[in-house]
Amino acid sequence: MSLPRVVTAVLAGALLLAGCGSGQAGDDGDGSAGGGEAAESPSIDPGPAPRIDVVADLAPADAGTVGSSVNQFGFDLLGQLTDGTQNTVTSPVSVASMLAMLLAGAGGETADAMAATLHLQDPRDVRVGQLLQQLSDTDDVTLSAANALWAQQGIPFEEGYLDFVRDSFGATVDDADLGSQDTADDIDAWVREHTEDRIEGIAEDLGLPDAQAALVLVNAVYFLGTWTTQFDPADTRPQPFTLADGGSAEVPLMILRQQTLPFVQRDGYTMLRLPYGADGRYGMELLLPDADSGLPQLLASLDAAEWSAAVAALAPVELQTVAIPKFELEWSSELADALTALGMGPAFSGADFRPMSPQPQDLATVVHKTYIRVDEAGTEAAAVTGGATRTSAGDSFRADRPFAFTISDSQTGTIVFLGAVTDPRG
Repeated sequence: MSLPRVVTAVLAGALLLAGCGSGQAGDDGDGSAGGGEAAESPSIDPGPAPRIDVVADLAPADAGTVGSSVNQFGFDLLGQLTDGTQNTVTSPVSVASMLAMLLAGAGGETADAMAATLHLQDPRDVRVGQLLQQLSDTDDVTLSAANALWAQQGIPFEEGYLDFVRDSFGATVDDADLGSQDTADDIDAWVREHTEDRIEGIAEDLGLPDAQAALVLVNAVYFLGTWTTQFDPADTRPQPFTLADGGSAEVPLMILRQQTLPFVQRDGYTMLRLPYGADGRYGMELLLPDADSGLPQLLASLDAAEWSAAVAALAPVELQTVAIPKFELEWSSELADALTALGMGPAFSGADFRPMSPQPQDLATVVHKTYIRVDEAGTEAAAVTGGATRTSAGDSFRADRPFAFTISDSQTGTIVFLGAVTDPRG
């Protein structure tokens, strides 16, 4: 599997969405309508799309800056998802990439809140898409990523926005019936294809099929790396592993002996880096709390700055023995609460996605699913992040809670019947 070609389609790193009009989503590559009539709503007066300059180009020298923003967001998100007492596996670059595609179509307070959550100085900075391209430029490991959007038939989307996500994120854009099980099945098939079947799907997690869904955005990342120095399977033995609750369990521990590896002792923990491939550009950093401490204490004090300082302090050290567990984990979580706690609330309620579509809509859900396997040969990992927007409540009517009703005469204004329904079952 290979990373889709990410193309820079903006002059001087900016996308001008002004005057592009409203278009229907499609996957024909030329920005033309993919079928279906644009929905007309008397409550919507779109007018011209706001003029938005979106920074998409990423110079090689700026990759570290964008990467630092992704890292800090990743630690923030991890802090919302775990206190260190349960398994948690995330891909910060996957979540950030999906949100960056959405950020490109956000305006006003929504864009400001999303950028702040992602630790981006500029609310128009969506260079995470280009960062993924640079990350994949290696022969040492397999690292591939893909992006896709499914837009609800009948809802107009700005052609400038759709062209942008195609060109700068390498995304496919499909015009689809999001209320159809067939579309949900197509989304799950896409997820399986782009994670080498390691993640089964995400449609059900996003609440699909859903006729009220407006847009579904999905990012997938797949990683496969072979250790520079592989573990000998003959040395792997079941050994005790201390659990978070203080108990113990027998788990297979892989063993390396007499190896010189990047290592550093920090305040409260040690860090070891196990490199992949011949060049060692990629590696797994293991952060082990001191015996008198614990993972919750470590995570409470760990942020991107401390992690970066520890990596910078790594130095070759000859180690008598290296023992790490052999494991395989699957993990998933809905991220709306975590992202709201980090300041992204405006995207979930009363959102401004006018640069993307004249149809008012809120971000309804964000789901993150991951897989990782670590064994004697190396590491395989996959992640998928999906987000779904729904048309705002003000532009639909759903009597799915207690309501009152009247039957009246329009000529005299007389109410003939008046009532309330709290349980339609009677």
